[in-house]
Amino acid sequence: MRVEQIFVNLLSNAAKYTPEGGRLTVRSFEQDGQAVFRFRDSGIGIPVEMLPRVFELFTQVDRSLDRSQGGLGIGLTVVRKLAEMHGGSVSVASEGQGRGSEFTVRLPISDSSVETPAVQDAVTSGRSLKILVVDDNVDMATSIGKLLGHLGHTIRIAHDGPAAINAAREFSPDVILLDIGLPGLDGYRVAEALRREAAFANVRLIAVSGYGQAEDCKRAQAAGFDTHLVKPVDFSALVSALAAPDPSI
Repeated sequence: MRVEQIFVNLLSNAAKYTPEGGRLTVRSFEQDGQAVFRFRDSGIGIPVEMLPRVFELFTQVDRSLDRSQGGLGIGLTVVRKLAEMHGGSVSVASEGQGRGSEFTVRLPISDSSVETPAVQDAVTSGRSLKILVVDDNVDMATSIGKLLGHLGHTIRIAHDGPAAINAAREFSPDVILLDIGLPGLDGYRVAEALRREAAFANVRLIAVSGYGQAEDCKRAQAAGFDTHLVKPVDFSALVSALAAPDPSI
């Protein structure tokens, strides 16, 4: 599911920045004990001077001559971190404006299918939770929801601040995984609003953010969060946060 998240991010970017009638290709092959995946598009390309920075958080690249489509945001940062979490890597190449882009993902090939102890414990614990996953990145929310659903939890998903509050009231979750950067209301304001309602006094609020500095954790704690996790969320850390008996921000 994490690999799916990598691929969906790359394909979505390629489609977004390739004009109608363009071409997207994906090649896969084995090389030096690694599975190699190359995502090539015939789109508007990346300026050569920006290539070293495209995986940085919230890098802004002017990808269009006639209008701004925004920056690449957190997506490519997540792609790189997820690849590295699997022992792999991701790189980018482009010959410049109007000449397309190519992203290459390399992942180690393994015969092992053994799950991590944290996942095994969660599967065998028999403890099922109602979990609300809130993230404006649809692919990220869906993949996290799938992972948690496979552990036997009941999942509801929302993609903006007001929808999160409404879903919480309807769903009555035990845990809320709440992104900070949300449209409508950010995660801090959603947390503060929920904590003002008696029904959510004992709900475990877990902040999910692209930022993990001390001041970010402090602000999350002040807003009412119990735990603060940094994107891309390590699944073992998430399982531990769900099982923790006490707040652990």
